[in-house]
Amino acid sequence: MTADGTIEQHGDEALVRFERELEHPIERVWAALTEPERLIAWWGDADVDLAAGRFTVRWLNTDDEGNGVTMDARITELDPPRILEIRGEPHGVLRFELDGEGDRTRLTFTSTLALPEEFRTKVLAGWHFHLDALATALDGGRTDLEHVAGWEPIHDSYVRAAR
Repeated sequence: MTADGTIEQHGDEALVRFERELEHPIERVWAALTEPERLIAWWGDADVDLAAGRFTVRWLNTDDEGNGVTMDARITELDPPRILEIRGEPHGVLRFELDGEGDRTRLTFTSTLALPEEFRTKVLAGWHFHLDALATALDGGRTDLEHVAGWEPIHDSYVRAAR
């Protein structure tokens, strides 16, 4: 397991960054980022209205007390099929940039947010898990988003990388 996400600290804010090469055309990746019936396969249950600038996602996993996370966001930049940027709590600004050629797309994902040090490896591992789930969904596979099996080894790789 390779920890491929990075964090840069800029004052009180952190910039989380991932780059992934996906073996799928840009239009297919864009659909996975913006269509609720595709988002549920890799991120969560979503309500998306690109025209109105609204984007809500509800993670399917919960904490030990049964609490889930919902991000009510507004779309702050939209340039189909290249840029989707949303802003909302608790994850700040999420930006997906796509650059495609033929059957390949480079995804650059960033999250800009206030991120206490004790949560950095968890946030990195969480986005790593979801971006892996995106690739799996694009390939026709399934990921258990309720029990997030496989998250612990990803998190361990970020803890080791942070030492």
